[in-house]
Amino acid sequence: MSGEVLLRPVTADDLDLFEAEFTSPEGTGPFQWFGFTPTHRTRRRFAEDGLLGPDGGILTVAAEGRTTGRVEWFKSSWGRPDTSFCWTIAIGLFPCAQGKGTGSEAQHLLARYLFDHTRAERVQAWTDLGNLAEQRALEKAGFVREGVLRSAQWRSGSWHDQVLYAAVRDDEPFRTSADGDLV
Repeated sequence: MSGEVLLRPVTADDLDLFEAEFTSPEGTGPFQWFGFTPTHRTRRRFAEDGLLGPDGGILTVAAEGRTTGRVEWFKSSWGRPDTSFCWTIAIGLFPCAQGKGTGSEAQHLLARYLFDHTRAERVQAWTDLGNLAEQRALEKAGFVREGVLRSAQWRSGSWHDQVLYAAVRDDEPFRTSADGDLV
């Protein structure tokens, strides 16, 4: 991975950029537009906890010193939440950052961060069956395709199939030695 991409806490200026880029169908692209949504909840949470909490969070993606998008994570469960939780991650990149490896790097960094700082064994993501660019980005980031979730997401007036990807703590791109170094 290149090292030009970094994740950092969200700033108030980032919130303004996110609102400008992600609140219209033109800014989000065909796989991210879920309709108009209020932004006051995000700003209220930012004021309360900086968008970083025990059940998930949002970080800014920066490439070459510029804000280029955001990553987020939230708890999911494949069994009892107390014992079987995992993290689900998502990404939104500004159009100027797409197709340059930024998404792969950011998602790899987020999974690495979650494995290093939480006890989760699994980090997962899903994307639209037609979003081949994001499928490639997840694979490049070290995620493994697990299957198709049929009619799993309502968007733009119809149901869409999603492709599920996951990384587990012992997968080669995420494995660490006893002293915390990457293997």
